[in-house]
Amino acid sequence: MESAIQLTDEKIKAVSLEKANDPKAAVKIYEAILKRTPSDLQILTRLIINSRKIKDYKKELKYINALMKVYESFYAPQKRKSALVISISAKINKSLGTTDKSGKRIYTDDSIKRLEKRKLLVEKKIKEI
Repeated sequence: MESAIQLTDEKIKAVSLEKANDPKAAVKIYEAILKRTPSDLQILTRLIINSRKIKDYKKELKYINALMKVYESFYAPQKRKSALVISISAKINKSLGTTDKSGKRIYTDDSIKRLEKRKLLVEKKIKEI
């Protein structure tokens, strides 16, 4: 309970720093929060935005990759299923057109597409530096 209250207080402090136009300090607080909750979508998103504001493109790329992994884990198949369930699911997905013949997903979430687009831009900026 105490740690949840502490996280909330830290988030409030980071948001107030963002509003005060101090993204460097906000990034430090968000990174501390991220160490305790590594798959927090909101924190990763705020880190990407604030890293962009301070033009730290290497950190931004790192957080984009982390956020993409979190999103992709939402759509990853469950490994606890039996072979029969996996086989039936694969057949259904193939018949519905959500996967290709080899079983790879065709559908990509919009948030992942947006992150991939930003990732390309950031990689381009890193090469220019």
